[in-house]
Amino acid sequence: MTARLLLVGLGNLSHPLTRHRPFALDSLATRLGARLSADKLISGYIAETKIDINDRPFTIAFYKTHAPMNISGPPVHMALRKTARAPSSLIVLHDSIEHKPTALSQKFGGSANGHNGIRSLISALGTKDFHRLRLGIGRPESDVAGYVLSRLPNFERQFWAPDGPGLDLVWEQIQRIAL
Repeated sequence: MTARLLLVGLGNLSHPLTRHRPFALDSLATRLGARLSADKLISGYIAETKIDINDRPFTIAFYKTHAPMNISGPPVHMALRKTARAPSSLIVLHDSIEHKPTALSQKFGGSANGHNGIRSLISALGTKDFHRLRLGIGRPESDVAGYVLSRLPNFERQFWAPDGPGLDLVWEQIQRIAL
């Protein structure tokens, strides 16, 4: 039987080229040959691909919602019901001001740590038990909102690009979670 995973990139599609954009999800979909396309039923973009990880077959769905990050929980819940079904099969990629730029930290369960997108997901799913890959963007000295909505520096875009070293780290974590 083929295992299923749903990879979600939290971000605001209305703010391109900022820290609030799911670059790593787009890059990973590109790397694995999955083409995201609009799906009105789940209010976002979705793609699927089949891949073997250590000789085990997986179907990986990629999803990003049209909804703003802070209210992304309900559409992500709909995408989860359509694809992987179990919250434990959900891997959310999101920005983290608690981690320095280009750092990657994996987490399962726990609180939202002040992240409104994660808070919305926990509320919609009714559980904290899903995987998170926190992509570091660093903490500004002031004006967090202005910082996360500011233009993503070129070195960070290159780091999370399809051929960037950050994407290798993301893929390694996804494989660990999958197995």
